[in-house]
Amino acid sequence: MQPSTEPPEHVRSSDGRPRRLLVLRHAKSAWPENVADRDRPLGPRGLRDAPAVGRFLAEAGGPPDLVLCSPARRARHTWELAAAELDDAVPTRHDPRLYGADGPELLDVLHGVSDEVGTLLLVGHNPGLEDLVLLLAAGADGAAAAAGTVQDVLDRVRTKFPTSAIAFLALYGPWTDLRPGEALLTGLAIPRGVRDPS
Repeated sequence: MQPSTEPPEHVRSSDGRPRRLLVLRHAKSAWPENVADRDRPLGPRGLRDAPAVGRFLAEAGGPPDLVLCSPARRARHTWELAAAELDDAVPTRHDPRLYGADGPELLDVLHGVSDEVGTLLLVGHNPGLEDLVLLLAAGADGAAAAAGTVQDVLDRVRTKFPTSAIAFLALYGPWTDLRPGEALLTGLAIPRGVRDPS
């Protein structure tokens, strides 16, 4: 679960309005022959883990206000299975800019998010998602002592941002004003489904 820490001064804006960014890497995919990368399906582990993502989100602060999802099959299916575990439908947009995007390109996508969105879930791919998390949270290193586990979480993301991983970031101010180093990485979760013993 994400630690309940107060964001340090450098991640606050004058309006003091908190927002959450959840960054979800798609679940484990398969690699069938003669299938284009964009059309790769989820593998057996991904089919188990994706619903676990939804159950985790339901317990970790509730569903997001908006989902921006890569149009790639493995990302779409991850969110479909996760969303089926939530009580309410969540507005979802499949944005082609998320497929193959790097960190700065993903930040550009975030700049177009409406200020009405308090919690945004981004569903996509590595290495872009990992780059985005480290780009946004880079300035939070100095807050590690105050936040307790910030440095540990940053180190975990740097080491590996695996399939089905969810990074939790806190930020203040409008999405249009979000800049590198202006978010606080508050947690990293890797929900896993249970393998059928039969």
